Amino acid sequence: MIVDKLYESVAKKGVVCVGLDTDISYVPEYLQKEAGSAGEAVFLFNKAIIDATEDVAGCYKVQIAYYESLGLEGMEAYRKTLAYLREKKLISIADIKRGDIAKTAEMYAKGHFEGDFEADFVTLAPYMGMDSVTPYLPYVKEKEKGLFILVRTSNPGSRDFQYLQTEKEMPLYDIVGTSVQQVGKEFLGECGFSSVGAVIGGTTGEEAESIRALLDTTFFLIPGYGAQGGKAEDIAKYLVRGNGGVVNSSRAVLLAYRKAGAPDTDFAKEARNEVLRMREEIQNACEALRISRCCGK
Repeated sequence: MIVDKLYESVAKKGVVCVGLDTDISYVPEYLQKEAGSAGEAVFLFNKAIIDATEDVAGCYKVQIAYYESLGLEGMEAYRKTLAYLREKKLISIADIKRGDIAKTAEMYAKGHFEGDFEADFVTLAPYMGMDSVTPYLPYVKEKEKGLFILVRTSNPGSRDFQYLQTEKEMPLYDIVGTSVQQVGKEFLGECGFSSVGAVIGGTTGEEAESIRALLDTTFFLIPGYGAQGGKAEDIAKYLVRGNGGVVNSSRAVLLAYRKAGAPDTDFAKEARNEVLRMREEIQNACEALRISRCCGK
């Protein structure tokens, strides 16, 4: 199961998921000039970030919208980025957030689990119903692929619908999460988690323990750390002994060189430093939580 590979990667390298949500404006001017085109500049930037972080990042998330916005050359950069991650045997998440049904969903599954745009995991939006997920499941079962399904997201608008109380006296996101976990039980890995995972925003720790208790075999993709307000002590509550989830960071990693006031040529070095800083902060929070629970505080 692909989840076992992800679990092992997190155990070895840490929980940080580097988000390659690469806007052309993030790329230093010297690299843009050397590349000659926006698409090639984005790919070369991604490649340098990957090379600098591959031993300290658990996985990589590639947000397709940034590449679509550049047209054909952007999609070529997307293809080359995913191919480079495969070449280096690193785990990729295609952040595509598809949510259609029937034959359309089958084509999305084929398009992102095979061929030019092949990734290890994809993100899905299930709010049309769980039949928007089922066309992807044969790839999970037969092709060692995985899913991260939106359950409770990190944006302020998540409260518009996801927190609505249902007749079961549970918020809607808990209903969706329960359905995700039920589907995922067929795809449990040796690590105890499923290759059918959930996107759980880490911007608040208020519901963290109840969500983790409810979705005890579900691996989490956790956005919202840092700029969106998610704190390490909140993030730790979504993890299980420092694993069972990956924590995405995009702009904070990609633009670390600007925050540090470093030369443009040090962008990859500063990206690595930010991953190391983030990893250590979350590890320390997990250890503090472990000690607190052991001591009954």
